[in-house]
Amino acid sequence: KLHGAEPANFLDVGGSVTPEGAVEAFRIILSDERVKGVLVNIFGGIAKCDTIANALLAAGREVGFKVPVVVRLEGTNVELARKILDGAKDQLPTLIAATDLTDAAKKVVAAVKA
Repeated sequence: KLHGAEPANFLDVGGSVTPEGAVEAFRIILSDERVKGVLVNIFGGIAKCDTIANALLAAGREVGFKVPVVVRLEGTNVELARKILDGAKDQLPTLIAATDLTDAAKKVVAAVKA
């Protein structure tokens, strides 16, 4: 709400994210045509950020991100995760990296309103 939009849903993946789970989560989320953007905010204390980044790429490749997907990662292996996501820009152009939660919120709102 602070940056001009309101979330429709919340999903806590806990520490057990897998590529299969990410694919299924995005399949469910993106099956709703009212979804205009997705903000992924991960603080990887238990789950490693590189594992989450690879799961996001698997979801993007299998499901296809037809809406902006803004990703903010922080935690274990975050630099490796950022490199993984950065390397996928050409394959998944609607995947947008954010530096922190405020940046993520602003970017998803801007992308949805563009």
